[in-house]
Amino acid sequence: MDGVIYRGNQLVPGADRFISFLRKEGYPFLFLTNNSQRTRRDMALKLRRLGIEAEDDDVFTCAMATARFLSAQCPGGTAFVIGENGLAQALHVNGYTMADDEVDFVVVGEGRTLNFEIVERAVTLVEKGARLIATNMDTRCPTESGVRPGCGAIVAMIEKATGREAFSVGKPSPVMMRMARKELGLRTDEVTMIGDTMYTDVLGGVQLGFTTVLVLSGHTALEEVEAYAYRPDYIVPSVAELPEELFDRGSRAIPA
Repeated sequence: MDGVIYRGNQLVPGADRFISFLRKEGYPFLFLTNNSQRTRRDMALKLRRLGIEAEDDDVFTCAMATARFLSAQCPGGTAFVIGENGLAQALHVNGYTMADDEVDFVVVGEGRTLNFEIVERAVTLVEKGARLIATNMDTRCPTESGVRPGCGAIVAMIEKATGREAFSVGKPSPVMMRMARKELGLRTDEVTMIGDTMYTDVLGGVQLGFTTVLVLSGHTALEEVEAYAYRPDYIVPSVAELPEELFDRGSRAIPA
């Protein structure tokens, strides 16, 4: 979403017209995000305030994907959570209880309330046998004031201290990408993934066999694309300049 639909608190020019077009023409879509801090309701409100018609069900977050995955793996489990409201609420909705000891999982998301005491507790719990889960492995979170450490940077401390590798559910994990496709009720060949990051959005789409579009309105510059062994199907300046053939080929979903 950030870098595709908006940048910080500024709408990407033409993004509102793009979403209006999808609605008018009947193309189902999802706003897919690796931001676990906010609930889907919070994200939908932000979109509406930016001038985009959006309902809660239009948003699918890595926190939701993580909570659903854990509920399927260990129904009614317990978790020690590093993160904020979006992650905690998703876990509660899916039947999970938050605890500080004897937990099934240590779940790490984004947040600004982190301190070393919390990290130490997470390390202790993992050493005791809790399984380590990351909502995503993004190491950097661009903000209007600069870059802050992302979930991947936070979970790396716990991985190094324990020697355990975290399992990540968010983009580019097939777990989240497949959930999003099923949420729309579509086949693989009907889905297009539009994103601004090669190592999450495009990689996830390539791995699942989706058509992929890289927009240059966010994190990735054109000259960076050559550094990757995989390529998107299309590279465009923004969602306002998508090729017409995307729609001519019968694609029925464009997660933005």
